[in-house]
Amino acid sequence: MALTDIAIRNAKPGPKPFKKGDSGGLFLLITPAGGKLWRLKYRVAGKEKLLALGAYPDVSLSDARKRRDEARETLAAGKDPSRERQREKVRARSEAENTFAAICDEYCAKRRRDGEKGWSPATAKRSEYLLSQLNLSIGRLPIGEIEPADILGAVRKIEAKGNLESARRTLQLSSLVFRYAIATARLASDPTRDLRGALTVPTVTHFAAILDPVKVGELLRAIDDYEGASFTKQALQLAPHVFVRPSELRTAQWEEIDLEAAVWTLPASKTKMRKEHRVPLSRQAVALLRAMFAATGPSGFVFPSIRTRTRPMSENTINAGLRRLGYSSDEMTGHGFRSMAATLLNESGKWNPDAIERALAHGDADKVRGAYVRGAYWPERVAMAQWWSNYLDTLRNGAEIVPLPPRVITG
Repeated sequence: MALTDIAIRNAKPGPKPFKKGDSGGLFLLITPAGGKLWRLKYRVAGKEKLLALGAYPDVSLSDARKRRDEARETLAAGKDPSRERQREKVRARSEAENTFAAICDEYCAKRRRDGEKGWSPATAKRSEYLLSQLNLSIGRLPIGEIEPADILGAVRKIEAKGNLESARRTLQLSSLVFRYAIATARLASDPTRDLRGALTVPTVTHFAAILDPVKVGELLRAIDDYEGASFTKQALQLAPHVFVRPSELRTAQWEEIDLEAAVWTLPASKTKMRKEHRVPLSRQAVALLRAMFAATGPSGFVFPSIRTRTRPMSENTINAGLRRLGYSSDEMTGHGFRSMAATLLNESGKWNPDAIERALAHGDADKVRGAYVRGAYWPERVAMAQWWSNYLDTLRNGAEIVPLPPRVITG
């Protein structure tokens, strides 16, 4: 006989648990403590099993029958309702643990230790900062529940502050996180895939640089007269001779520099292209480094922070020094020393363009060719480094600049 709500309410507990049956294997288990628990009896491969469906009155009679019917549909599909429920619990627990923030942390940790393809410390720091900007909006959401509108709303908060490039880069990074979640079987598809074109495209700007030889000479003389911190002055004096990236200059360590061999070897972990890069040092560069060695050698950072020798100088130090000299960000930047060298070395016509590219540690679009010529041009680069420093001295001294005839490069 099927159960009724009245019969359930009137059922009194006894000294032992007992059952009141309904239909289709559904019954109510009444405990001595007065609990009224819904259970479903069914068979899988000839074995009798029980499935808990909740407690009365939280689960009413009609609700219990709906759950019974859903379980029997699962059984009819060849699946065990108990096992499916266990899978649902595991899946729900996994989703709760796999929040966007948690997977971001996991992905960033992976990229830090990805060998040659791993992020440099500077890239890791910047990427982790950008991704952290999404935490307030979507950080606590299970990654499988994040929809395109969620991520778009999050990056538009960055865009609304005028940080267009940061918004664009954050969206790109979030896509990498979603794709990592897909690769690790925690997500079905990337919710950013249809967001292309949704953000305002930032205007591409190039690092300001002084390219006129006469003005280069003026800049070098201004640096020599710099009256700020001595380490900043010495970094500004060295920068035009070695024309490495600002991050590579400020994090230079004495362990990387061989003053006797006049070579600075940048480890792959510090370079943008994730490959070891050797910088030939001219006599002028060696002299500047020897002066620094007396102050900060023989180990640690060549240009340490003014607060502690255990950290390098701030990433803003070089640019701040240039501003103190009166050069605006539209005139000259720390990165501009690279453009200065690239432009004037090419215009001299004395050097193979490939040697100049190697000196700048630029990547080669042809990976096979890039691997072949990685060690090439070293003798020419050594000669070029010395010529360049001599040329800078000429410009600093204000000597008359005689245009050099272009060299015809063959082969």
